[in-house]
Amino acid sequence: MKYLVTAKEMRRYDANAAEKIGIPAVVLMERAALAALQSIREYCLDEKEAPQTALIMAGTGNNGADGLALARLLCEDGFAVELWTVGGPEKASKLWQLQKRILESYPVKLSTKPEKPEYTVTVDALFGVGLSREITGEYREALEMFGEIAGHRIALDMPSGVDSDTGRIRGEAVRADETVTFGFAKRGLLLYPGCEYAGRVTVADIGISPRCFLGEKPGMFFCDEPVGELLPRRQKDGNKGTFGKVLLIAGSRNMAGAAILAARAAYRIGAGMVKIITPKDNRVIVQETIPEALLGEPEDMDTGMEWADVIAIGPGIGRDETALTCLKKAIEESDKPLLVDADGLNLLSENPQYLRRLAEQGKSGRETVLTPHVGELARLTGKTVAELKEDLARCGCETAEETHAVVVAKDARTLVCAEDRPICLNVSGNCGMATAGSGDVLAGIIAGMMAQGLDAFSASVAGVRVHGLAGDAASSRLGEHSCMAGDIVDMLGAIGEM
Repeated sequence: MKYLVTAKEMRRYDANAAEKIGIPAVVLMERAALAALQSIREYCLDEKEAPQTALIMAGTGNNGADGLALARLLCEDGFAVELWTVGGPEKASKLWQLQKRILESYPVKLSTKPEKPEYTVTVDALFGVGLSREITGEYREALEMFGEIAGHRIALDMPSGVDSDTGRIRGEAVRADETVTFGFAKRGLLLYPGCEYAGRVTVADIGISPRCFLGEKPGMFFCDEPVGELLPRRQKDGNKGTFGKVLLIAGSRNMAGAAILAARAAYRIGAGMVKIITPKDNRVIVQETIPEALLGEPEDMDTGMEWADVIAIGPGIGRDETALTCLKKAIEESDKPLLVDADGLNLLSENPQYLRRLAEQGKSGRETVLTPHVGELARLTGKTVAELKEDLARCGCETAEETHAVVVAKDARTLVCAEDRPICLNVSGNCGMATAGSGDVLAGIIAGMMAQGLDAFSASVAGVRVHGLAGDAASSRLGEHSCMAGDIVDMLGAIGEM
């Protein structure tokens, strides 16, 4: 697990390091500049240019001060350095003023705009974290000019113009080849579209460690553990009952695909038994495609719920009366862990009394997972898709608090949100997974993990990562244009190697 921080959190930890732990701010700044220097050295190992040149675009805040410190170190390293300051020095921070005084003893060329069209490296030290307004005027002009200059482009802490909390582009932004970020990765470096501007992200240890949290941990993290550490443990002397029973209510008349994909995924992730409740018209194709599954019809739900360890409802069920009856039964006549996906979510948005009932059960302790994509989440919340995309993390958390459920908010970067838990941002997966049936596969994976004993939050965190990694493997083998949902299921068999 690795932390992702907001600008506010980072400022707090920075202040804790300097004021409460006692590491001088200038020491932290020096270590930041040294980390950036190391990345530049690694890039320049194969460069034969002599002398090597560097342009540093610096603002007059502390991010600019990092740039000034780096300018000094690059001089010591033999670079011909040009410092381009944007903004009035009368508003400069104290650390900027200190670094400027030190820099006066070094042969750094000062300029009000770049003097050459190309440098060995160009460094963005304009804004850093905390940008909260649209970029206009001289700053926008500077970013546009900086983007036209050739050279290996490195951003310090954040590419200027990218919102460090949401990844939004504030009018104009630097497209970096590498971002050297300090202490902890910032949310906007991994969220779209910011992650497309960050290039390779290097998280530099400058002395701001988890010790600086002082009891206030970041509100978001991402997983990078090997898959084997996320999967439910297998009991060596277990049997099919040991590894859990999934009741899957899926598919509608002559529409069996979603049921098949979800059931196969639940089996592939390790569930011992899966019983599919689906219309009798689907019986032949389901039996031929997945003979391992048990079958039942909607009238068999009562015995199925009694038998199951976890209930999953929604993939492909449609929105007719039969589907609504099944959803009502799953909510009102059972207290087993429940996952609601796809059409199940649409039915909840159309019948809010059942969503309220689900929230009451969640408050009383029933484990529930909701797996909406942004369109389904918009219908559940009454917000527009644009509003959700503005800050999906906040909207996902609000929905989790209101429903007392784990909310898997599916998007290019899926978020797992739950009450009183940090948000998990999933960084696996690719655009090849934007294909029909991919969400059905994820529902089956999470349900299969819950059946094996993982709690709803852990199953969701592990499920989205495994789903994404299987999608990465499928797209790597077949190409992003050719990946289908069934290919993601097939690659689950290789997850132990991921």
